[in-house]
Amino acid sequence: MNGPEIHIAFAPELGLFVPHGRRGPATKVVTDGSSTLGHVVESLGVPLTEVGTLVVDGRAAAPSHVPAAGESIEVRPVERPQQVPGAPLRFLLDVHLGTLARRLRLLGVDAAYESTDIGDPALAARSAAEQRVMLSRDRGLLRRRELWAGAFVYSTRPEEQLRDVLHRFAPVLRPWTRCTACNGQLRDATKEEVSDQLEHGTRRSYDVFARCGACGRAYWKGAHHEQLEAIVERALTEFPGRTRGLSSGRRRDPGDRS
Repeated sequence: MNGPEIHIAFAPELGLFVPHGRRGPATKVVTDGSSTLGHVVESLGVPLTEVGTLVVDGRAAAPSHVPAAGESIEVRPVERPQQVPGAPLRFLLDVHLGTLARRLRLLGVDAAYESTDIGDPALAARSAAEQRVMLSRDRGLLRRRELWAGAFVYSTRPEEQLRDVLHRFAPVLRPWTRCTACNGQLRDATKEEVSDQLEHGTRRSYDVFARCGACGRAYWKGAHHEQLEAIVERALTEFPGRTRGLSSGRRRDPGDRS
């Protein structure tokens, strides 16, 4: 580039994305004189999904702003909890985040998941068509313009991923109301309704069941219930007051399918 020179500083929270030499105080960047500020920020490694306010010479600016020579730019992170306008809060997760998808569903959060690698263009198109927040660790995917909205998943550990998503977006939690396999809604079911899915020992030992209205999968308090209960209780303890609109009667606990 051989154009206007600007000074740009990234918030510490964005340090993961920028080279070491650009962390900390403002550094010089030479632009081409025609690229937008959003393009410049992304060219330096930071997806716009992770950017909150862009401040130019002390005043908020849009990503479409074209930087002029001598401007000082401050790139701030998204504010938390992050507001996603225009649609009910729903998520779409890529092929690498299956465990996170199941844990979000366990908490009653609408989390669609692609179990195969359908490619970035198809994922971005689905995000836009269904107005879902794309969750991914793929920075290239999060830079696609057709995304409805997106967020980088910072950790590789499922428990930390879950905590980060709950902290960032503050979704309403309705534990035990979604199918962890397909994301469908669960409803109470009688033993007779799910008998074709039960082995003899399960039929004899359990009386409380739920069934997915979408895929028909049956649920009960099986062998893994204590592990799932621990995940739910930890989330409700760390994020109290998130069960708005959920009556105690709806919090029937179908447990897991063993």
